Amino acid sequence: MSSDQDIDVWMAARGITLPDARARARAVLTEAGLTRDGKQRMSEPKLLKAAEVLDGRFFSVCADAACLKVAQASGKEPLRVEPRSHCARCGGSANRRAEVAFVESCRRHGVRKVVIVGGSPAVREELEEKLGDQIDLRMVDGTERRTSDRARSDLDWADLVLVWGATELHHKVSGHYTHGGPAYSHKVVHVVRRGVAALLEEAMTHLERAR
Repeated sequence: MSSDQDIDVWMAARGITLPDARARARAVLTEAGLTRDGKQRMSEPKLLKAAEVLDGRFFSVCADAACLKVAQASGKEPLRVEPRSHCARCGGSANRRAEVAFVESCRRHGVRKVVIVGGSPAVREELEEKLGDQIDLRMVDGTERRTSDRARSDLDWADLVLVWGATELHHKVSGHYTHGGPAYSHKVVHVVRRGVAALLEEAMTHLERAR
């Protein structure tokens, strides 16, 4: 014999906690014949079907404007979720929102090759994992010796160079990039703020200003 669950509790586990969102989701489930007004519980088999119905109808989205824009363009109906960890675009992470937005910005501005100079090993690994399959990345360890020739090769190759001065970065390494000459100044961004989101936000600001 299958068990059943409280519908509102089940919805809350999916981030459908706001009154308007919960009412809209219930209306769609009622329309699909899975529940009715006043009914409080639903069997496990019906809950599996309910999940399919909601996933097919709605794009779960947080309050972030960029996430909402993506939801509106998805072909699905945006459904506001709270907490924002249930957002289908960013998962509630400021870093993730910035990573997605950065990739979108690079595509808009024709940026395909990016060099990031500095950052801890863990952060460089994260950026490789999150961005490496969508744009071409070169990650430069700011604590290891870098020759001027190798830096010049990076500058020639890249569409955008982010010099992350607030992280593990020796001046002898950063200087090869920040003092590369006027031919490269349009593509080099010196970032003095900490954090992945701050790094990518400054990069996006640079790209918008350079339009």
